[in-house]
Amino acid sequence: MSAGYDKADIERRMDGAIDSLKGDLAGLRTGRANTALLDPVTVEVYGAKMPLNQVATVTAPDARMLAVNVWDKGNIQPVEKAIRAAGLGLNPVTDGQNIRLPLPDMTEDRRKELAKLCSQYAEKAKIAVRNVRRDGMEALKASEKNGDISQDEQKKGEGEVQKVTDVKIGEIETVTAAKEKEIMSQ
Repeated sequence: MSAGYDKADIERRMDGAIDSLKGDLAGLRTGRANTALLDPVTVEVYGAKMPLNQVATVTAPDARMLAVNVWDKGNIQPVEKAIRAAGLGLNPVTDGQNIRLPLPDMTEDRRKELAKLCSQYAEKAKIAVRNVRRDGMEALKASEKNGDISQDEQKKGEGEVQKVTDVKIGEIETVTAAKEKEIMSQ
């Protein structure tokens, strides 16, 4: 259509919002040990804040336990402190160079909190998708105003952008509903 409107770019940006949502949801605890639970943890070591996965190896030896193998023995205390401060409800148990994180059973209240958090993440993703839609619509209007495309082409493009938006919002709702079901069924 025009230099300002690129359907593939709009889809790519909307997919980015969905991928971000999936990453956020992977970090939510569902009762089973998942190494993604510790992805948001940052550790203050060597005078800088670093992601946990850059100072240690995180594994899930069984369904109710995470194990963190800290590479540098001097970083055990900062790693333990960062895990406690992350607000994940985990109580680290240090064992030499390893930190074990037993996952407590989730209460019904905690499940409801996590389901609400899922909804918040979904709303952020929907807002991101709508912002991409707005950018696409503005690009189409600018192209029509500059005379690059006709009014009919603008309307057709707006319809395409809206269809893509509807599909992506549906994907967000599907992913979120599946995660909420997973959380509540544990």
